[in-house]
Amino acid sequence: MTDERDVETIYSLSEFIAELRRLADALEAGETFTVDVDGEEVSIPADAMFSIEYEQEDGRAEIEFQVSWDIDETDEDEDGEDDEEAEDDEEETSRAGA
Repeated sequence: MTDERDVETIYSLSEFIAELRRLADALEAGETFTVDVDGEEVSIPADAMFSIEYEQEDGRAEIEFQVSWDIDETDEDEDGEDDEEAEDDEEETSRAGA
């Protein structure tokens, strides 16, 4: 089961521009986009959904470029570890026991 998360990374203007360019390049190529958000690596599939949200509250405006996708629960075990990582761990364990 995947834990709920809400993390954020603040970028300088040049870093933000670079991340947007990387995202655009990945989308154009139909590739998965991977980004580090507060120390957590997040992979965004090429078939993700995109939206722009505009909010205005208490004299402040905010625009959010939102990317959403379904999480494939079969790709993670109960510890949130990818199946591939779990397989690597199993191989190391079986080699150590041999």
